[in-house]
Amino acid sequence: MDGGVVTFVIAIVIVAALVLVAMILTKKRAHRFNQEEYQTRFLRIENRLNKENLATFSLSIIDGDKLLDKALIEAGIPGKTMGDRLKKSGDKFTDINAVWRAHKLRNMIAHEDGMEISYRQAAGALAIYKQALKDLGAI
Repeated sequence: MDGGVVTFVIAIVIVAALVLVAMILTKKRAHRFNQEEYQTRFLRIENRLNKENLATFSLSIIDGDKLLDKALIEAGIPGKTMGDRLKKSGDKFTDINAVWRAHKLRNMIAHEDGMEISYRQAAGALAIYKQALKDLGAI
């Protein structure tokens, strides 16, 4: 091989190495949550849900929704509202349709007068929020 070809091959290897290093350095890293904080907060929400107290049904859903929204914001998912963030969350959730159902239930509670839900609905929504938080890596 002549000197020009060797120099050319070395130049290509160096350029490829520099591109690889640049890709590694600019790669967006996954957000690291304070899992202990999220677990504590979610356990508090779960423990507050009480079959004997109807008010806890709605509050647990609202609080679960708020905690998931906090995690979405902390994960850097853009959007003005939680709905916007859910639309942009991509494939982060094992069941995005379930997350939407829980969020829509929260919206009904917040915006419709006299909205009554069952313990089963509240427990189901909390299970969805818990899985969503796991999917994000928050708990």
